[in-house]
Amino acid sequence: MKICNLASGSTGNSTYIKTEKFQILIDLGKTKKYLVEQLASIGVNYQDIDYVFLTHTHDDHISALNVFLKDHKATLVVSRDMYKQLKNINQIEHVLVYDDNPVIEGLNIKTYKMSHDAGDTRAFVIEENGASLVYITDTGYLNGKYFNSLKGKTAYYIECNHDIEMLTHGPYPIYLQKRILSDLGHLSNKFTGMYLSKLIDNNTNYIMLMHLSEKNNTEQIALATVTDSLRDNDLSKIKIECCKPNTHGDVINI
Repeated sequence: MKICNLASGSTGNSTYIKTEKFQILIDLGKTKKYLVEQLASIGVNYQDIDYVFLTHTHDDHISALNVFLKDHKATLVVSRDMYKQLKNINQIEHVLVYDDNPVIEGLNIKTYKMSHDAGDTRAFVIEENGASLVYITDTGYLNGKYFNSLKGKTAYYIECNHDIEMLTHGPYPIYLQKRILSDLGHLSNKFTGMYLSKLIDNNTNYIMLMHLSEKNNTEQIALATVTDSLRDNDLSKIKIECCKPNTHGDVINI
């Protein structure tokens, strides 16, 4: 399995995944032009994408949806509640709607409901040939009932949105601070580190921190906070990096 984040942040989100049988995008939160160019820069023709999954329906995750998928062979895969929230998608020819987990022959994917103020929000776990990816973004907390299912995976792409001190002493108005800090908001560096400390084990090779706030976080603070939370784990073989808002990251093979 290959993974490459194309963009992550408040200005837009998208990640490319290649399995043995399929080429996938999670979210289309940038312009079509941007996504086509970023895919091309890693050697991928956007017309070869087979499936597009959505985490939720906020604009920074779906802004290119209709334009990207117009006259495209790719199948849009969404939960029933997401489908109801989407507008003007009649021009998308192929749509797969699921309730709990999408059923796609040749793809081992499961979804988990997250807590965000977008209605239905999903995290994903994709597994293939002993490798496994956890993909979590835009949630105020992680329900403990999922810990066993999410534990011990190869790679974690997980939200690390804000530093609590920067947020509470920064430029955002109080109502917006409360929204971000709430159970329907975003994961802080502190809580991302705490959750990862419960999930990673000797099978884990990669941690990619996503959706960093440009005003309430920095890469240095996010990495330091998460690393400190994981100090009781063996981090010698784990690559920990931050995804970028306006350029793709490395292509990771797991």
